[in-house]
Amino acid sequence: MQVRKLGIEGAFEFTPPVHRDDRGTFSSPYQDSPFTESKGASLFPVRDISHNVSARGVLRGIHYTTTPPGRAKYVCAPHGEVRDFLIDLRLGSPTFGRWETTVLSGDTCNAVYIPVGVGHAFLSLQDGSIVQYVMSEGYVPEHELVVSAFDPEVGLPIPEGYPIVLSARDRTAPTLGEARARGLLPEYEMAKKVEAALWE
Repeated sequence: MQVRKLGIEGAFEFTPPVHRDDRGTFSSPYQDSPFTESKGASLFPVRDISHNVSARGVLRGIHYTTTPPGRAKYVCAPHGEVRDFLIDLRLGSPTFGRWETTVLSGDTCNAVYIPVGVGHAFLSLQDGSIVQYVMSEGYVPEHELVVSAFDPEVGLPIPEGYPIVLSARDRTAPTLGEARARGLLPEYEMAKKVEAALWE
């Protein structure tokens, strides 16, 4: 398993070996030992596993969870390919406002760990792309918030040449500045406290 510490504090990318033969492939996107060496503990207690299927050009995000309760996520794309984005939305974080991007795909079987308070978005690069989420908390609609993926202050490098498809909520999402002015962004210290409590 290759581990890459991302430029957002507390976030990591994990890329496992992929075993291929004439039947197909086998891989383990989560492995406890490399995760524990990186984070100092095994994966959080799992409360929810979800996935979505997206057509080429579907853009989802930037999504995050009110903190508290907050949600940590372990995300991979077991089928298809997506351009994945992490954005640090934690006020007071040493990496606040910074984004990281990688391609998640069924070919590489890589995954990202998303700390509490960090936003997530992705653009589907192929029809039928599946993104799977392993999460520390269940889904509660009123806790889920969004910041515009097209906010120039954030500056996500969204690839051109795709027929961008957004949900109504994502299309009308506030900018980072608007979310901050409305008191909607998580505080870094609270996010860290909530995340640490996952392993207590």
